[in-house]
Amino acid sequence: MLSAILLAAGKGSRLNSRTPKPLVKICGKPAIIYSLESLNRHPVIDEIVLVLNRANRGQISRLIKKYSFGKLRVLVLGGQRRQDSVYNGLKAASKNSDWVLIHDSARPFIDAGSITKVIAAAKKTGSAILAVRPKATIKFSRMGNIVSRTLNRDKLWEAQTPQVFKKNILLEAYKKHFRGSVTDDASLIEKSGRRVNIVEGSYSNIKITTVEDLLMAGLIAKGKPDAI
Repeated sequence: MLSAILLAAGKGSRLNSRTPKPLVKICGKPAIIYSLESLNRHPVIDEIVLVLNRANRGQISRLIKKYSFGKLRVLVLGGQRRQDSVYNGLKAASKNSDWVLIHDSARPFIDAGSITKVIAAAKKTGSAILAVRPKATIKFSRMGNIVSRTLNRDKLWEAQTPQVFKKNILLEAYKKHFRGSVTDDASLIEKSGRRVNIVEGSYSNIKITTVEDLLMAGLIAKGKPDAI
């Protein structure tokens, strides 16, 4: 059994919008609905756990009643950090689930093919993530604005979600490294010394963080071929 944990507990302060980020509309549809539709349609996903915060819980709860998401099993509150929210989602997942898929609702354009590929890759080693190669030249700096060196772009990947894990492996990593600060769940697996498979994702699987990202999302939703 596979449980999908959809994260919508972030405040989205960098978007500079009065509307909670999951509810910001892209071509007339709230951002979170795109992700819920993709996860709900996927044949390998058995249930969805939706993680919210206290500020957006009421609005999102009312919104999803207008749609039919048969796999949406439970809504839970997140925590102060991203990893707190994921952990709350893990605890709320069905006891029968062997696998978990973690996805950010701020990435509305995940497609079925990418979901299928990352699940298949995870089943080889226990963990897998979607990622894309950076387009830009990346500089590394040890001190302020002074370049220390240029990183080899061929060896770099920009991590995305979904990320898929054997549930007991992720829970074990959380127990060992929960106190540390991480920006994605794969980091906890890496700290445990386990392998994480990389699956090449899509550049259209953008994360909406700023106003510019929201403008780009509108182009992607309209199917503009030059949007990315």
